[in-house]
Amino acid sequence: MMEKIGSIILLTISFLFLGAPVFFVALLFLHQNYIWFFGAIVFVIYILLVLRVLQFFTTKRRKQLIALIMLGVMTIPTVLAGQAYYESKLATVDSEIDIWTYHPFTEDNQVVQLGEQSTLTLNGTMPKIDGATALYPLYAAFVEATYPENPDYFGGTVMVNKTPDAYSNVINRKVNVIFAAGPSERQLKMAEQKKIDLQMTPIGKEAFVFFVHKNNPIDSLTLEQVRGIYAGEITNWSQVGGANAKIRAFQRPEDSGSQTALQRLMEETAIMEPEKEDIVSGMGGIIQEVAQYKNYKNALGYTFRYYSTEMVQNDQIKLLAIEGIEPTKNNICNNTYPITSEFYAITAGAPNDNTEKLIEWILSPQGQGLVEKVGYVPVDETNK
Repeated sequence: MMEKIGSIILLTISFLFLGAPVFFVALLFLHQNYIWFFGAIVFVIYILLVLRVLQFFTTKRRKQLIALIMLGVMTIPTVLAGQAYYESKLATVDSEIDIWTYHPFTEDNQVVQLGEQSTLTLNGTMPKIDGATALYPLYAAFVEATYPENPDYFGGTVMVNKTPDAYSNVINRKVNVIFAAGPSERQLKMAEQKKIDLQMTPIGKEAFVFFVHKNNPIDSLTLEQVRGIYAGEITNWSQVGGANAKIRAFQRPEDSGSQTALQRLMEETAIMEPEKEDIVSGMGGIIQEVAQYKNYKNALGYTFRYYSTEMVQNDQIKLLAIEGIEPTKNNICNNTYPITSEFYAITAGAPNDNTEKLIEWILSPQGQGLVEKVGYVPVDETNK
Protein backbone atom coordinates (compact mmCIF):
# COMPACT_ATOMS: atom_id res chain seq x y z
CA MET A 1 0.00 0.00 0.00
CA MET A 2 2.89 2.37 0.86
CA GLU A 3 4.30 1.73 -2.61
CA LYS A 4 1.00 2.82 -4.17
CA ILE A 5 0.85 5.96 -2.02
CA GLY A 6 4.40 6.78 -3.07
CA SER A 7 3.42 6.32 -6.71
CA ILE A 8 0.44 8.66 -6.27
CA ILE A 9 2.66 11.30 -4.65
CA LEU A 10 5.16 10.98 -7.50
CA LEU A 11 2.31 11.22 -10.01
CA THR A 12 0.95 14.34 -8.27
CA ILE A 13 4.35 16.04 -8.28
CA SER A 14 4.79 15.20 -11.96
CA PHE A 15 1.40 16.69 -12.78
CA LEU A 16 2.24 19.87 -10.90
CA PHE A 17 5.60 20.34 -12.62
CA LEU A 18 4.37 19.38 -16.08
CA GLY A 19 0.97 21.00 -15.68
CA ALA A 20 2.24 24.47 -14.74
CA PRO A 21 3.83 25.30 -18.12
CA VAL A 22 0.91 23.65 -19.95
CA PHE A 23 -1.58 25.86 -18.10
CA PHE A 24 0.61 28.92 -18.71
CA VAL A 25 0.48 28.26 -22.45
CA ALA A 26 -3.27 27.63 -22.20
CA LEU A 27 -3.81 30.97 -20.45
CA LEU A 28 -1.98 32.71 -23.29
CA PHE A 29 -3.84 31.06 -26.15
CA LEU A 30 -7.19 29.86 -24.81
CA HIS A 31 -10.15 32.15 -24.36
CA GLN A 32 -10.88 32.61 -20.66
CA ASN A 33 -14.26 30.88 -21.04
CA TYR A 34 -12.51 27.63 -22.03
CA ILE A 35 -9.89 27.49 -19.28
CA TRP A 36 -12.29 25.64 -16.97
CA PHE A 37 -12.94 23.06 -19.68
CA PHE A 38 -9.24 22.52 -20.27
CA GLY A 39 -8.67 22.20 -16.51
CA ALA A 40 -11.49 19.69 -16.17
CA ILE A 41 -9.93 17.43 -18.81
CA VAL A 42 -6.55 17.50 -17.08
CA PHE A 43 -8.16 16.81 -13.69
CA VAL A 44 -10.11 13.83 -15.04
CA ILE A 45 -6.96 12.39 -16.58
CA TYR A 46 -5.18 12.81 -13.24
CA ILE A 47 -7.97 11.01 -11.31
CA LEU A 48 -8.01 8.16 -13.80
CA LEU A 49 -4.27 7.72 -13.49
CA VAL A 50 -4.55 7.66 -9.71
CA LEU A 51 -7.20 4.96 -9.98
CA ARG A 52 -4.89 3.06 -12.30
CA VAL A 53 -2.12 3.16 -9.70
CA LEU A 54 -4.61 1.73 -7.20
CA GLN A 55 -5.31 -1.05 -9.73
CA PHE A 56 -8.94 -0.08 -9.91
CA PHE A 57 -9.17 -0.97 -13.57
CA THR A 58 -9.71 -4.29 -15.23
CA THR A 59 -8.31 -4.92 -18.71
CA LYS A 60 -11.58 -3.63 -20.19
CA ARG A 61 -11.43 -0.49 -18.09
CA ARG A 62 -7.83 0.07 -19.14
CA LYS A 63 -8.99 0.26 -22.74
CA GLN A 64 -11.68 2.69 -21.73
CA LEU A 65 -9.09 4.80 -19.92
CA ILE A 66 -6.85 4.94 -23.00
CA ALA A 67 -9.85 5.89 -25.14
CA LEU A 68 -10.82 8.63 -22.69
CA ILE A 69 -7.30 10.05 -22.60
CA MET A 70 -7.15 10.05 -26.40
CA LEU A 71 -10.48 11.83 -26.51
CA GLY A 72 -9.23 14.46 -24.08
CA VAL A 73 -6.03 14.99 -26.06
CA MET A 74 -8.00 15.33 -29.30
CA THR A 75 -10.41 17.80 -27.69
CA ILE A 76 -7.72 20.32 -26.78
CA PRO A 77 -6.59 21.18 -30.33
CA THR A 78 -10.24 21.24 -31.40
CA VAL A 79 -11.00 23.87 -28.75
CA LEU A 80 -7.89 25.83 -29.72
CA ALA A 81 -8.82 25.73 -33.39
CA GLY A 82 -12.38 26.78 -32.59
CA GLN A 83 -11.16 29.69 -30.49
CA ALA A 84 -8.71 30.76 -33.20
CA TYR A 85 -11.56 30.76 -35.73
CA TYR A 86 -13.73 32.74 -33.32
CA GLU A 87 -10.99 35.32 -32.78
CA SER A 88 -10.45 35.61 -36.54
CA LYS A 89 -14.09 36.60 -36.95
CA LEU A 90 -13.84 39.43 -34.43
CA ALA A 91 -13.55 42.84 -36.02
CA THR A 92 -10.39 44.69 -35.06
CA VAL A 93 -9.00 48.15 -35.29
CA ASP A 94 -5.39 47.21 -35.63
CA SER A 95 -2.34 47.32 -37.82
CA GLU A 96 -4.33 46.59 -40.97
CA ILE A 97 -2.50 49.47 -42.62
CA ASP A 98 0.79 48.94 -44.39
CA ILE A 99 2.83 52.00 -43.53
CA TRP A 100 5.42 51.05 -46.12
CA THR A 101 2.96 52.44 -48.64
CA TYR A 102 3.44 55.92 -47.13
CA HIS A 103 7.22 56.08 -47.43
CA PRO A 104 8.22 59.23 -49.33
CA PHE A 105 9.48 58.97 -52.90
CA THR A 106 8.93 55.19 -53.17
CA GLU A 107 7.22 53.67 -56.18
CA ASP A 108 3.41 53.45 -56.12
CA ASN A 109 3.15 54.89 -52.61
CA GLN A 110 -0.06 56.43 -51.25
CA VAL A 111 1.43 59.76 -50.23
CA VAL A 112 -0.91 62.67 -51.00
CA GLN A 113 0.60 65.04 -53.55
CA LEU A 114 0.57 68.81 -53.17
CA GLY A 115 -0.66 69.16 -56.75
CA GLU A 116 1.29 72.35 -57.44
CA GLN A 117 4.83 73.71 -57.19
CA SER A 118 5.82 74.00 -53.56
CA THR A 119 6.75 77.46 -52.31
CA LEU A 120 9.51 75.79 -50.26
CA THR A 121 12.31 73.55 -51.52
CA LEU A 122 14.80 72.64 -48.80
CA ASN A 123 18.54 72.49 -49.49
CA GLY A 124 21.45 71.30 -47.41
CA THR A 125 20.94 68.99 -44.44
CA MET A 126 17.34 67.78 -44.20
CA PRO A 127 15.62 67.86 -40.80
CA LYS A 128 15.42 64.43 -39.16
CA ILE A 129 11.79 63.78 -38.36
CA ASP A 130 9.73 61.24 -36.44
CA GLY A 131 6.17 61.00 -35.21
CA ALA A 132 3.05 59.08 -34.37
CA THR A 133 1.90 56.41 -36.82
CA ALA A 134 -1.43 58.14 -37.43
CA LEU A 135 0.39 61.30 -38.54
CA TYR A 136 2.84 59.54 -40.85
CA PRO A 137 0.72 60.05 -44.01
CA LEU A 138 0.75 63.77 -43.20
CA TYR A 139 4.43 64.35 -42.59
CA ALA A 140 5.34 62.01 -45.44
CA ALA A 141 3.35 64.42 -47.63
CA PHE A 142 5.33 67.33 -46.16
CA VAL A 143 8.55 65.52 -47.09
CA GLU A 144 7.51 64.84 -50.68
CA ALA A 145 6.45 68.47 -51.06
CA THR A 146 9.60 70.12 -49.68
CA TYR A 147 12.54 67.67 -49.56
CA PRO A 148 14.75 66.79 -52.53
CA GLU A 149 13.66 63.45 -54.00
CA ASN A 150 15.36 60.51 -52.30
CA PRO A 151 13.75 57.08 -51.76
CA ASP A 152 16.30 56.26 -49.02
CA TYR A 153 15.08 58.75 -46.43
CA PHE A 154 13.19 56.15 -44.40
CA GLY A 155 14.88 54.91 -41.24
CA GLY A 156 17.47 57.70 -41.10
CA THR A 157 16.05 61.06 -42.05
CA VAL A 158 12.37 60.08 -41.91
CA MET A 159 11.16 57.71 -39.18
CA VAL A 160 7.78 56.56 -37.95
CA ASN A 161 7.38 55.36 -34.38
CA LYS A 162 4.79 55.23 -31.69
CA THR A 163 4.31 58.44 -29.73
CA PRO A 164 6.48 57.46 -26.70
CA ASP A 165 9.45 56.61 -28.94
CA ALA A 166 9.03 59.80 -30.95
CA TYR A 167 9.05 61.93 -27.79
CA SER A 168 12.10 60.06 -26.50
CA ASN A 169 13.89 60.77 -29.79
CA VAL A 170 13.17 64.49 -29.79
CA ILE A 171 13.98 64.93 -26.08
CA ASN A 172 17.29 63.13 -26.60
CA ARG A 173 17.84 65.23 -29.74
CA LYS A 174 18.11 62.24 -32.03
CA VAL A 175 15.68 64.00 -34.36
CA ASN A 176 14.99 67.65 -35.12
CA VAL A 177 11.20 67.59 -35.10
CA ILE A 178 8.38 65.17 -34.36
CA PHE A 179 4.70 65.26 -35.28
CA ALA A 180 2.44 64.06 -32.49
CA ALA A 181 -0.32 64.84 -30.04
CA GLY A 182 0.59 66.78 -26.91
CA PRO A 183 2.96 65.17 -24.39
CA SER A 184 1.96 63.24 -21.30
CA GLU A 185 2.92 64.39 -17.80
CA ARG A 186 5.70 61.82 -17.74
CA GLN A 187 7.07 63.05 -21.07
CA LEU A 188 7.02 66.64 -19.79
CA LYS A 189 8.91 65.55 -16.68
CA MET A 190 11.45 63.68 -18.81
CA ALA A 191 12.09 66.85 -20.78
CA GLU A 192 12.32 68.92 -17.61
CA GLN A 193 14.85 66.52 -16.06
CA LYS A 194 17.04 66.89 -19.13
CA LYS A 195 16.51 70.66 -19.12
CA ILE A 196 14.87 70.46 -22.53
CA ASP A 197 12.33 73.07 -23.58
CA LEU A 198 9.76 71.43 -25.82
CA GLN A 199 8.56 73.93 -28.40
CA MET A 200 5.11 72.89 -29.61
CA THR A 201 3.69 74.44 -32.76
CA PRO A 202 0.03 73.56 -33.50
CA ILE A 203 -0.30 72.49 -37.13
CA GLY A 204 -3.75 70.85 -37.24
CA LYS A 205 -6.79 69.71 -35.29
CA GLU A 206 -8.10 66.24 -34.63
CA ALA A 207 -10.94 64.48 -32.81
CA PHE A 208 -10.41 61.95 -30.04
CA VAL A 209 -13.08 59.31 -30.69
CA PHE A 210 -14.67 56.32 -28.97
CA PHE A 211 -15.92 53.34 -30.93
CA VAL A 212 -18.01 50.20 -30.43
CA HIS A 213 -19.04 47.20 -32.48
CA LYS A 214 -21.43 48.17 -35.24
CA ASN A 215 -24.16 45.98 -33.70
CA ASN A 216 -24.00 47.76 -30.36
CA PRO A 217 -27.25 49.76 -30.07
CA ILE A 218 -25.44 52.63 -28.38
CA ASP A 219 -24.80 55.55 -30.77
CA SER A 220 -23.86 58.31 -28.35
CA LEU A 221 -22.39 58.83 -24.90
CA THR A 222 -22.09 61.90 -22.74
CA LEU A 223 -18.76 63.03 -21.36
CA GLU A 224 -20.03 62.15 -17.90
CA GLN A 225 -20.84 58.61 -19.06
CA VAL A 226 -17.42 58.18 -20.66
CA ARG A 227 -15.74 59.30 -17.46
CA GLY A 228 -17.99 56.98 -15.46
CA ILE A 229 -17.06 54.01 -17.62
CA TYR A 230 -13.32 54.60 -17.40
CA ALA A 231 -13.54 55.32 -13.69
CA GLY A 232 -15.12 51.90 -13.22
CA GLU A 233 -18.41 53.35 -11.95
CA ILE A 234 -20.44 52.34 -15.03
CA THR A 235 -19.84 48.69 -15.83
CA ASN A 236 -22.84 47.56 -17.84
CA TRP A 237 -24.18 48.89 -21.14
CA SER A 238 -27.70 48.87 -19.68
CA GLN A 239 -26.62 51.74 -17.41
CA VAL A 240 -26.25 53.97 -20.47
CA GLY A 241 -29.29 52.74 -22.38
CA GLY A 242 -27.79 49.68 -24.06
CA ALA A 243 -28.05 45.92 -23.72
CA ASN A 244 -27.53 44.03 -20.48
CA ALA A 245 -23.85 43.26 -21.11
CA LYS A 246 -20.68 44.02 -19.22
CA ILE A 247 -18.67 46.87 -20.74
CA ARG A 248 -15.19 45.77 -21.75
CA ALA A 249 -13.35 49.09 -21.79
CA PHE A 250 -9.98 48.82 -23.48
CA GLN A 251 -7.05 51.06 -22.64
CA ARG A 252 -3.70 51.89 -24.22
CA PRO A 253 -0.25 51.85 -22.62
CA GLU A 254 1.04 54.84 -20.67
CA ASP A 255 2.48 57.71 -22.75
CA SER A 256 0.75 56.64 -25.96
CA GLY A 257 -1.02 59.53 -27.66
CA SER A 258 -4.51 58.14 -27.16
CA GLN A 259 -3.93 57.19 -23.50
CA THR A 260 -2.70 60.72 -22.82
CA ALA A 261 -5.86 62.03 -24.53
CA LEU A 262 -7.99 59.82 -22.25
CA GLN A 263 -6.17 61.05 -19.16
CA ARG A 264 -6.82 64.66 -20.16
CA LEU A 265 -10.47 63.88 -20.80
CA MET A 266 -10.80 62.31 -17.33
CA GLU A 267 -9.39 65.48 -15.72
CA GLU A 268 -9.28 64.85 -11.94
CA THR A 269 -11.16 61.53 -12.16
CA ALA A 270 -8.89 58.52 -11.65
CA ILE A 271 -8.86 55.92 -14.43
CA MET A 272 -9.71 52.42 -13.29
CA GLU A 273 -6.99 49.77 -13.25
CA PRO A 274 -7.66 47.65 -16.37
CA GLU A 275 -7.44 43.91 -16.70
CA LYS A 276 -4.13 42.86 -18.22
CA GLU A 277 -5.81 41.56 -21.36
CA ASP A 278 -7.65 44.87 -21.77
CA ILE A 279 -4.45 46.87 -22.31
CA VAL A 280 -3.52 46.80 -25.96
CA SER A 281 -0.23 47.93 -27.36
CA GLY A 282 1.35 48.53 -30.72
CA MET A 283 3.23 45.89 -32.66
CA GLY A 284 7.02 46.03 -32.33
CA GLY A 285 9.74 46.16 -34.91
CA ILE A 286 10.56 48.68 -37.58
CA ILE A 287 6.94 48.90 -38.68
CA GLN A 288 5.41 50.65 -35.69
CA GLU A 289 1.75 50.00 -36.18
CA VAL A 290 -1.06 50.98 -33.89
CA ALA A 291 -2.62 48.65 -31.33
CA GLN A 292 -5.20 45.96 -31.82
CA TYR A 293 -8.59 46.32 -30.20
CA LYS A 294 -10.40 42.97 -30.12
CA ASN A 295 -13.83 44.24 -30.98
CA TYR A 296 -16.17 42.10 -28.91
CA LYS A 297 -19.76 43.26 -29.07
CA ASN A 298 -19.49 44.56 -25.51
CA ALA A 299 -16.20 46.38 -26.13
CA LEU A 300 -15.41 50.07 -26.01
CA GLY A 301 -12.22 51.47 -27.52
CA TYR A 302 -10.74 54.82 -28.41
CA THR A 303 -8.43 56.27 -31.01
CA PHE A 304 -8.19 59.32 -33.26
CA ARG A 305 -10.66 60.04 -36.06
CA TYR A 306 -8.21 60.09 -38.96
CA TYR A 307 -6.60 56.78 -38.07
CA SER A 308 -9.93 54.98 -37.76
CA THR A 309 -11.72 56.51 -40.75
CA GLU A 310 -8.94 57.18 -43.27
CA MET A 311 -6.22 54.63 -42.53
CA VAL A 312 -7.92 51.51 -41.14
CA GLN A 313 -11.43 51.95 -42.57
CA ASN A 314 -12.91 49.07 -40.60
CA ASP A 315 -16.61 48.68 -41.38
CA GLN A 316 -17.26 46.53 -38.31
CA ILE A 317 -17.03 49.43 -35.88
CA LYS A 318 -18.85 52.70 -35.48
CA LEU A 319 -17.66 55.94 -33.97
CA LEU A 320 -19.83 57.24 -31.16
CA ALA A 321 -21.26 60.71 -31.00
CA ILE A 322 -20.32 62.55 -27.80
CA GLU A 323 -23.04 64.70 -26.26
CA GLY A 324 -25.02 63.88 -29.41
CA ILE A 325 -22.39 65.43 -31.72
CA GLU A 326 -20.62 63.23 -34.26
CA PRO A 327 -16.84 63.50 -34.83
CA THR A 328 -17.01 64.81 -38.40
CA LYS A 329 -14.54 67.18 -40.04
CA ASN A 330 -17.16 69.94 -40.01
CA ASN A 331 -17.76 69.51 -36.30
CA ILE A 332 -14.02 69.59 -35.66
CA CYS A 333 -13.71 72.77 -37.75
CA ASN A 334 -16.46 74.57 -35.88
CA ASN A 335 -15.33 73.20 -32.50
CA THR A 336 -18.73 71.69 -31.68
CA TYR A 337 -17.42 68.15 -31.21
CA PRO A 338 -16.50 68.13 -27.49
CA ILE A 339 -13.16 66.27 -27.67
CA THR A 340 -11.21 68.19 -30.27
CA SER A 341 -7.53 68.92 -29.76
CA GLU A 342 -4.55 70.20 -31.70
CA PHE A 343 -1.57 68.16 -32.85
CA TYR A 344 1.88 69.61 -33.11
CA ALA A 345 5.24 69.94 -34.73
CA ILE A 346 7.49 69.55 -31.68
CA THR A 347 11.13 70.59 -31.47
CA ALA A 348 13.66 70.56 -28.65
CA GLY A 349 16.47 72.75 -29.88
CA ALA A 350 18.35 70.24 -32.02
CA PRO A 351 20.19 72.49 -34.50
CA ASN A 352 19.11 72.42 -38.14
CA ASP A 353 18.61 75.52 -40.26
CA ASN A 354 15.81 73.91 -42.27
CA THR A 355 13.58 72.90 -39.34
CA GLU A 356 12.15 76.36 -38.76
CA LYS A 357 11.68 76.85 -42.51
CA LEU A 358 9.70 73.60 -42.70
CA ILE A 359 7.42 74.52 -39.80
CA GLU A 360 6.81 78.00 -41.22
CA TRP A 361 5.83 76.43 -44.54
CA ILE A 362 3.46 73.96 -42.81
CA LEU A 363 1.67 76.97 -41.28
CA SER A 364 1.47 78.75 -44.62
CA PRO A 365 -1.71 78.60 -46.75
CA GLN A 366 -0.04 75.98 -48.96
CA GLY A 367 1.05 73.82 -46.03
CA GLN A 368 -2.34 74.07 -44.31
CA GLY A 369 -4.00 73.24 -47.62
CA LEU A 370 -1.96 70.03 -47.70
CA VAL A 371 -3.03 69.24 -44.12
CA GLU A 372 -6.64 69.39 -45.31
CA LYS A 373 -5.93 67.49 -48.51
CA VAL A 374 -4.42 64.59 -46.54
CA GLY A 375 -7.62 64.40 -44.50
CA TYR A 376 -6.90 66.34 -41.33
CA VAL A 377 -8.37 69.64 -40.21
CA PRO A 378 -6.13 72.74 -40.59
CA VAL A 379 -5.25 74.45 -37.35
CA ASP A 380 -6.68 77.73 -38.56
CA GLU A 381 -9.39 77.77 -41.20
CA THR A 382 -8.37 81.30 -42.21
CA ASN A 383 -5.02 79.98 -43.38
CA LYS A 384 -6.52 77.91 -46.16
